Amino acid sequence: MSDRIREKLQILADAAKYDVSCSSSGSKRQNKDKGLGNTGNGICHSYTEDGRCVSLLKILFSNVCIFDCAYCVSRRSNDVKRAAFTVQEVVDLTMNFYRRNYIEGLFLSSGIFKSADYTMERMLQVVKKLRLEENFNGYIHLKTIPGASQEIITEAGLYVDRMSINLEMPTEAGLQQFAPEKNHAEVQKDLGIVRDRLIELKDERKIIRSVPKFVPAGQTTQMVVGAHQESDRDVILMADHHYKEFKLKRVYYSGYIPINENERALPAVGSAPPLLRENRLYQSDWLMRFYGFAANELVDEEHPNLELDIDPKLGWALRHPEQFPVDINRAEYQMILRVPGIGVRSAKKIVQARCFGKIHIDQLKRMGVSYNRAQHFIRCEDSPKFIREQQPYQIRQQILQSGQSKYTQQISPQLSLGF
Repeated sequence: MSDRIREKLQILADAAKYDVSCSSSGSKRQNKDKGLGNTGNGICHSYTEDGRCVSLLKILFSNVCIFDCAYCVSRRSNDVKRAAFTVQEVVDLTMNFYRRNYIEGLFLSSGIFKSADYTMERMLQVVKKLRLEENFNGYIHLKTIPGASQEIITEAGLYVDRMSINLEMPTEAGLQQFAPEKNHAEVQKDLGIVRDRLIELKDERKIIRSVPKFVPAGQTTQMVVGAHQESDRDVILMADHHYKEFKLKRVYYSGYIPINENERALPAVGSAPPLLRENRLYQSDWLMRFYGFAANELVDEEHPNLELDIDPKLGWALRHPEQFPVDINRAEYQMILRVPGIGVRSAKKIVQARCFGKIHIDQLKRMGVSYNRAQHFIRCEDSPKFIREQQPYQIRQQILQSGQSKYTQQISPQLSLGF
């Protein structure tokens, strides 16, 4: 590797670290024609769904950008070293790193230089060369450039496993304050292009035997949290809207990292990223996607922000004492899922086990239920018949005092999201 390529790689890999939406799964692109790599059961930046630790080459094509977004390290006015790869340099880096077993795929984003179409065309050339000339069958995640033409986006979708485009800020007001050259409508238009094409191909598969793969791992988006004065309700409602409207695979929440000391409206340079808030948003996202919670159950006008000292599932339970206690031996699966301390796997085990008899406390513990939390919200076969009813604030205090560090320490969103 030449010194110049090494310098470019250092600059453009460092600039790419602020994009957290590189985690991916769901693609099943298989190796063919004696090519290189395959996506298996899906690749993410650190761990796959089956527990494998893998890695992606995560770089920007260029950190030159015509936009001046206040929260972005690559903004036009920022005094940083600028660099740009050529198409062939990205292809060579990907192939050489893969052959040395450093990576299993590519995450490629870019600043917008000259125009959206010009930038997107260069990135399209990279993925086409990898697929068609190098016969590379590994994982590729491509960031869509806002404002790129439908033709380029549609063609790019034929060669990549996942596409994503960032909403940037949760609210239009925040976007107008810190990135007035951008708007949500443009991002949503591009998300709609991919969604509509996926629907078209799904319909074609019903009548045509062979239909080309198009973004098999779906599309995602990302929002910066903590740069503007948005509430958690603003963030969650925006995420919920995009899940429903654009069928996204994931929404990522990135705690704002102070990088612009000249913009006084942004959080101070000395402040830390809001990691605990970021984690609570991921937990809420998990509840909406896998636990059947609606967005307005987690946050509403009366409670616009998530509590930081307890997780959102416990917060909901404490606000709705009328829903409890839940009879584990009779309740429906969806209601069991709402009990703090019971996760998806434990709930399924409970439903299966009670077909063979009544569920007892010791069985719940063996199923993986966090009984210290769940005991306040359930009744099972050997629960005490006479138990003093506790007020929500008493339950809350007992759980917080039980030594569960996840309620009292700032934790990363990559830590356990079990409930």
